[in-house]
Amino acid sequence: MAKIDGIHADNPAYGARKIARQLRKDGEDVTRWHVTSLMHEMNIRPCCPLPSLSKPSKRSKRFPYLLKGKKILFPNQVWSTDITYVQIGGHHMYLTAVIDWHSRYIVGWRLSDTMRAEDVVRCVRRAFAEHGTPSVMNSDQGSVFGSDVYVSLLASNRVTQSMDGRARWRDNVLMERWFRTLKSEWLRTHEYSTPKELGRLVAEFVGYYNDARIHQSLGYDTPASWYYAGINERVA
Repeated sequence: MAKIDGIHADNPAYGARKIARQLRKDGEDVTRWHVTSLMHEMNIRPCCPLPSLSKPSKRSKRFPYLLKGKKILFPNQVWSTDITYVQIGGHHMYLTAVIDWHSRYIVGWRLSDTMRAEDVVRCVRRAFAEHGTPSVMNSDQGSVFGSDVYVSLLASNRVTQSMDGRARWRDNVLMERWFRTLKSEWLRTHEYSTPKELGRLVAEFVGYYNDARIHQSLGYDTPASWYYAGINERVA
């Protein structure tokens, strides 16, 4: 069951067929039907992505998707950013986050009560200040990411901009997956009623996720270990 849970966490869109194939690839003697039974017992279902909150506008700039088939070899080679909403009382707040593709390390996040380009820019600018700049920054085609202020921020820092293909949520799957993990593993099991309490919970989860939560795809290591090991290798 632990292996099924790990594969599902890393690949939330996988159904029983793909999980069974991955298990057999890893040397386990299982059938699709056995995996289906275990997934039902564990209350695991393939996850479908929520519709993006960021909708493109006619005035938004658009950029091609540059990462198809690209090998990610080191930290700060490619980052992704996205926005999700978090329900709080009778309203919701917007959470912007930025993830490093190589290590899955969360390099930046910001909560706000509006979905403005300026809030995203503040989040990304702080990530640049704390971790340097990536070679490529990927996002969806939302109007925030095609706004003049966001496009100018990347251009002025010599960061190449990439955007998901239309309706291609898989192009930004690492960010989508992190949002789901935050909500399912953390926010649903903790109580909060104010923006301050929500911010504290997000900060706690980012610390746990980066420094303590192991990943099968990282050889059961943590994002922080992979991120800083890669940074140190490139500096040496």
